[in-house]
Amino acid sequence: MNDLFSREELKALVEIDNSLCVSLYMPTHKTPSAARQNPIRYKNLLGEAEKRLVSTGLRVPEARTFLDPARRLLEDPIFWQYQNDGLAVFLAPEFFRSFRLPLRFKELAVMTQRFHIKPLLPLLREDGPFYILAVSQKEVRLLQGTRFSVQPVELKGIPMSLEEALRYDQPEQHLQFHTGTPPAAGKRAAMFHGQGGGIDESKTDLLRYFQKIDTGLRKLLPNGKTPLVLAAVEYLVPLYREANSYSGLVPEGIKGNPEGRSDAALHKQAWEILRPLYRKEREMAEARYRQLAGTGLASKSPAEVIPAAYQGRVEVLFVPVGRQLWGSFDLESHTLNLAPEGTPGAEDLLDFAAVHTFLNRGTVHAVKPQELPDEPVAALFRY
Repeated sequence: MNDLFSREELKALVEIDNSLCVSLYMPTHKTPSAARQNPIRYKNLLGEAEKRLVSTGLRVPEARTFLDPARRLLEDPIFWQYQNDGLAVFLAPEFFRSFRLPLRFKELAVMTQRFHIKPLLPLLREDGPFYILAVSQKEVRLLQGTRFSVQPVELKGIPMSLEEALRYDQPEQHLQFHTGTPPAAGKRAAMFHGQGGGIDESKTDLLRYFQKIDTGLRKLLPNGKTPLVLAAVEYLVPLYREANSYSGLVPEGIKGNPEGRSDAALHKQAWEILRPLYRKEREMAEARYRQLAGTGLASKSPAEVIPAAYQGRVEVLFVPVGRQLWGSFDLESHTLNLAPEGTPGAEDLLDFAAVHTFLNRGTVHAVKPQELPDEPVAALFRY
């Protein structure tokens, strides 16, 4: 069971291609009085899934055996004690994943040859992913967040404090001192650095500390583009930016000492900084769509958009969450046929387009139906 959904998890789901993939979604409640209904509703959803499995030709014992990994959640009281806003469950032969997620899903059971992933896309677009680097002279934290969640990232190859950074320098470097007034009685007055984290740390020491952090970050975050929000006291910010080589560092940061601030508090502040940036990205894509509509570089037609997504030609895709377009897509002829839900071989073609846009490194905006720039789908083409 997982409580944080990442692009890596999504990739694992979309790479499953089987004759039978079951995707279950349901809203869940966190308050004790309402939470008692969660396992009851889940049991009913499993009953609906069993009926659908039987309708595909499985015998009742086979359908129940297939659903056993999901049914075992009903026997775990700890699982139901700690819920989020929504539950997503995925089953295929020799594959099972469940996620308690901060997104309220509509109740849904889908059975096709691929997992139905469109309801999850809001977790990955207009919400991150992004990182928060909380730096002080005494500690370093790196957090990975989305609009809905945050989790710490294990730091490897990054000093955890100024003292640790200087400890591994050359001996003549980590025992730096500045002489003050002329020494008395043949003794030398000295002030050591890197030993207490006070504001008297030299700029040289701090720059070396931040350069070591930057070097480690470039190894942890090799693409260099994911937004990074810096949380630090104001006088450290210009020094860190001088040492920084990570192109995704956003101009605005979280001001004040991050020591003692919870991950949740830093996450809330970071999202307030990033939300306008993500909104602007979507608005720019919408403006491009309106500009290019009718030129052949943009389309609202499923007959054009879905083959283009499969071929890797879709640069930006807008799909409605909670709305499906059922049918089938022929991988050889690249033609699609619409069909009612439940038709053998039918799948949600909007979900199919979203999956392949994602796999081909396009951008997917999963939005409310009323927020679509066009109906029933909208896409910008690479060529």
